Amino acid sequence: MAIFRSASGEGGAEVVLAVGNPYGSRTLVVERDEDASVAYLCSPDGTVHGAVWLANHRPAPAVVDLARLNSGLPPLMPRPYTLDPAGRRPLGQLTALWFEEGDGVAIYEDDDLLAVIPGWADMSRGMPGYARDAVGESPFAWALSEALEGLEPRIANARSYWRWRHSEGSWPSFQQFVMGHLDRVLGPAGRYWDASGERLPTVGITERPPHGKRDFAVLSTVGMSCQRMPTVEQWIDKPGAYARIELAVATREDPRDAALLLVWLAQYPWHSVTWLGHGHTAKWYHEPATFPLGPQYSGVLMTADAPHMPDMSGFAFGGEAVRWLWLTPVTHDALEAHR
Repeated sequence: MAIFRSASGEGGAEVVLAVGNPYGSRTLVVERDEDASVAYLCSPDGTVHGAVWLANHRPAPAVVDLARLNSGLPPLMPRPYTLDPAGRRPLGQLTALWFEEGDGVAIYEDDDLLAVIPGWADMSRGMPGYARDAVGESPFAWALSEALEGLEPRIANARSYWRWRHSEGSWPSFQQFVMGHLDRVLGPAGRYWDASGERLPTVGITERPPHGKRDFAVLSTVGMSCQRMPTVEQWIDKPGAYARIELAVATREDPRDAALLLVWLAQYPWHSVTWLGHGHTAKWYHEPATFPLGPQYSGVLMTADAPHMPDMSGFAFGGEAVRWLWLTPVTHDALEAHR
């Protein structure tokens, strides 16, 4: 039995809302037919990562309607698990509010919170999203009222974050904030490159030539810490200390080669819906012969508080400390050893 199917609009259901997150990595799709409405959180290839029943539009059945499920229609919530067993009218105006990380979304009907599909929703593990009209825990939805204490701060943060992020001057002010910190810990800036193109998150790369007793250049991302990384809370008990990072690399060679490593990874967490942390590795995405620091390497190791490297601490954003992760090139064998 398939509890939820892929959001395709087939089987007589119509798509009433389809909206992507700011990073292009997830899409919210809301479908309905005459009997029920459901929301899906999908990746660009259509894979469903989270799903939640929203409403019945006719009287609730006593038990799960298997025929509907097997025909790919939005599920009808059984009577014991809905606040509105008689059914309700079709949903009103729907809007989406994405979490800062982009991996979860709150759904509003007019101005009323209707449902939340968090980043930790996982249909394969029986963890749907939260719905306003749900009672208790069912395979289709968990009660939103029972989760509001934990969800409301996330939703409030998301609303204030996007209001700030879309305001005039938000990015230049943040950029200046980071650059000022790097001026203090690394010395004057050299060249600066854009690493984001036309896509969010906005990230640049700053070059810091040798300075004082430091006889090597340091390159750092500027902008990764402007938004929290996705999924950290699924792995770390206290994600606030790990959710914001910048990347750095040291080199005595042509800084433009080292900068390519930062271009490669600067947007990776948000586009791939994952996180980067101390001890993580990344395998170069192209042929080994094209690795910027030499074909003997196959990827990088990420290290916080790397020995013999400048101390980058002391910068915070959104009330959370930012960690700098240093990239060290590693061979194929070293990559395998860290897996």
